[in-house]
Amino acid sequence: MKSKYNEAPRVIYFRDELNDEFSTAEITPKKIDGSYKYDRSSGFYRIPRFFCYRIVAIPLAWLYLKLKFRHKIIGRKKMKAARKTGRFVFGNHTQIIGDALIPSFVDFPNGPYVIVHANNVSMSVLGRINPYLGALPLPDDKDAMRNFTDIIKKRIDQKKAIFIYPEAHIWPYYTGIRPFRDDSFIYPVKHGTPTFCFTNTYQKRKNSKNPRIVTYIDGPFYPDTSLPPRTQRKELRDKVYSTMLERSKLSNCIMVEYKKYNEDNI
Repeated sequence: MKSKYNEAPRVIYFRDELNDEFSTAEITPKKIDGSYKYDRSSGFYRIPRFFCYRIVAIPLAWLYLKLKFRHKIIGRKKMKAARKTGRFVFGNHTQIIGDALIPSFVDFPNGPYVIVHANNVSMSVLGRINPYLGALPLPDDKDAMRNFTDIIKKRIDQKKAIFIYPEAHIWPYYTGIRPFRDDSFIYPVKHGTPTFCFTNTYQKRKNSKNPRIVTYIDGPFYPDTSLPPRTQRKELRDKVYSTMLERSKLSNCIMVEYKKYNEDNI
């Protein structure tokens, strides 16, 4: 498969599918310690959250995704049917900007919460806004971990959706699903919630060099409570991974080709 106009896709060489990062952003992450304020939606914080999310972010995100990618979501009704309970949603990580925006429309009109790397709250401007958009950075010490687990529980009790990118690292326009660990599946097992996944696929478009992003939503998946917790995690991860892998086959264009590095192909 080739990109628009039959051009050869750009090639990126990787060494480690689990740990290689191909985002071009250079950010020095701040430490997320016990002083970090995770709850930005209660009390006074409701005002800046409403303004940042409803007035600014949603219209701009919609324009960006529609104009650049003609973004389309298939299966949103599955998420809508699960709004009587908290839920975790896993997705593939293939867009630097788009991946921050797509969760808002997967569970629209509900505001999503997204577990992120500290980089997402460390940028000079966006780093101040992202927490009001639902960014929940991973903690760096025990005090922050306590606050982090508390906010996860609070959002689940509030019947919110918490989004996770289990691949952890961005591979722009990657059309496969990289193997990911089962660590983050501890959350739905611990809280006994349904799990969903969304898979961003890349489709050919006429008269545009940009592909269309079509997002498929699948689920719900549930942990098998007859198994030990660690086995529940692995089984749930495997269900999500195999579903995303099957959905990824619906991509029909390649903008970037990723090849395993070795001395013979460089």
